[in-house]
Amino acid sequence: MAQSSGRLSPRQKMINLMYIVLTAMLALNVSSDVLDGFTQVEDGLSRTNATVAQRNDAILSRLQDFADTNPGKGTPWLVKAREVTEATGRINSLVDSFKLAIVRQADGEGAAIDNIENREDLEAASVVMLNPTSNQGRKLREEVDGYRTFIESMITDSTKRAAVAKALSTDKVYDRTSGVNRLWEEARFENQPVVAAITLLTKLQNDIRFAEGEALTTLLNNVDAGDVRVNELNAFVIPDSRIVMRGEKYRANIVLAAVDTTARPTISIGGRELPQSAAGVYEFVPQTTGSFDYSGTLDVTHGDGTVTSHPFSSSYVVMEPSATVSATMMNVLYAGINNPLSISVPGVPSGNVSATMSNGRLTRNGDTWTAVPDKAGKEAVINVAASLSGGTPQQVASMTFRVRRLPDPIAYIAIGDERYKGGRMLPKTQLMGAKGLGAAIDDGMLDIDFRVVSFETVFYDSMGNVIAELSDGADFSKRQLAQFRRLSRGKRFFISRIRTIGPDGAERTLPSALEVIVG
Repeated sequence: MAQSSGRLSPRQKMINLMYIVLTAMLALNVSSDVLDGFTQVEDGLSRTNATVAQRNDAILSRLQDFADTNPGKGTPWLVKAREVTEATGRINSLVDSFKLAIVRQADGEGAAIDNIENREDLEAASVVMLNPTSNQGRKLREEVDGYRTFIESMITDSTKRAAVAKALSTDKVYDRTSGVNRLWEEARFENQPVVAAITLLTKLQNDIRFAEGEALTTLLNNVDAGDVRVNELNAFVIPDSRIVMRGEKYRANIVLAAVDTTARPTISIGGRELPQSAAGVYEFVPQTTGSFDYSGTLDVTHGDGTVTSHPFSSSYVVMEPSATVSATMMNVLYAGINNPLSISVPGVPSGNVSATMSNGRLTRNGDTWTAVPDKAGKEAVINVAASLSGGTPQQVASMTFRVRRLPDPIAYIAIGDERYKGGRMLPKTQLMGAKGLGAAIDDGMLDIDFRVVSFETVFYDSMGNVIAELSDGADFSKRQLAQFRRLSRGKRFFISRIRTIGPDGAERTLPSALEVIVG
């Protein structure tokens, strides 16, 4: 008898149930195979780390032996090598502590890294490394950044330095699913099984050992790099400067490499012999501007009485007094704020240079200058004077700057070390953890913070009605935070009527609103 289309026979129900169980078991088996694969990779990386550590220890031992034999030559490089190994030990210990913390989060206090029970746990790594309170993932990223910079400073070969930079890169990772760049720590620890997180940390230790080895190898090779081997004699002209200001003195040293101070060579320039009392220093006062060349010979008497002659030539430029005035921030000055300036006169010590400014104040601190213009829309003129050879200061340059009002800042929500300026989804957890709003000009040319006075958040209810809430100064108000809690993924709101005060003391309302998309 045929069964009704709306009911299944007991046999068919049993078959369907067994199919479901079988599918689940198959999924579990695949998952187990993947976890086993991670375990095998972890074991292999651990063995590799031990091998690389032994190799690095051998390099350090060679440096130690050389320093024992030749302390003056080898000790400086040994000291640097120990700094490398100490830095490596510190960051490796930090990584080990994170590995143990993750395993204990998954298996409890009695957990062991080499015998993980809950290998498939997807929460432990996120809880330990991505907790917004402890920020352990960010801490690890910052430690890796510092270690990478330190190691790169020890490596002279650009190719090896680039390899270390790539191996220890903490750049953001593009997520194809969400279409956004994720933080280094999020890409490695969010929703990762415990065994995968441990394997990634062991891989990081492998990269650290690799970087340590490159640095130690470089230091070992540098032991003999400073030796100088001479196989010929050359004459050199070493001027104090190839550019001379009219009225100033030209001065140059003419020397021979590996010269014997007990038997100075004979120097002739333009057919005239330089006095022995000059000790190889050639100086005169040029009277006209332009480019000039000169040449001569340097005659050396050897122990057997023979004389060898070494020709030399050089050039110099005599120029009228001039000055360089450049704004280090931009090609304009901004009213009401400190504008760093660089003011110098070629060939004149900085202490002999002075400057004045119209439409503002010009102050000096050592070799740096700061201009504070008074009024925007009015030009500021900077006049530079220099004292040549200790004489009376004379004006050498004048430069005119346009004075502008500071541009409007861009508002942002501070999320840790990042500034959210809209245009992408903002996770709701990060939104709820944010304190309030900030504003700054940070376009790569200017880096100026503004103080936020107040702002409004604009929400839309299901009927399309506008709900506006006022902030508590620069912070989100309780009513605004309550509205945030009710927002679901994909919803958006706007922050408008943002009032700020800049370092120039002027209050302004930003013309554009910040759109926030809840992720």
